[in-house]
Amino acid sequence: MADSLSFENTLVSNLGIEIIEISEERIVGTMPVDERTHQPFGILHGGASVALAETVASIGTFFLIDQENENAVGLEINANHIKAVRNGKVKAIGTTYHRGKKTMVWDIKIVDEEDNLVCISRCTMAVINKKK
Repeated sequence: MADSLSFENTLVSNLGIEIIEISEERIVGTMPVDERTHQPFGILHGGASVALAETVASIGTFFLIDQENENAVGLEINANHIKAVRNGKVKAIGTTYHRGKKTMVWDIKIVDEEDNLVCISRCTMAVINKKK
């Protein structure tokens, strides 16, 4: 899967997001909490958490579809920011609530290095046909 996607020069690479696990059951990604992902008060920016959550849902969906003929694009996302993080890494764990032919709904939990809940997100992905 990673061979079929290029993260170079994208938001994913700029934020330092890495996918560390992917399976039929779940996807896990990490992101550093540093100057790239801080908001002006020196804590993890909520938008960076949302970017991590949608990245996990997007790549997770792409892994589960016909990659030759279909793409995965974000349709809707929401997030609740639970705990501030100043440094280190956060980890996003994504699992599907719904796995349909044209949409997938993901549950993404973001935790800090001590497994404290930082953010919860739900992301709906659309599965669209590639234009040929």
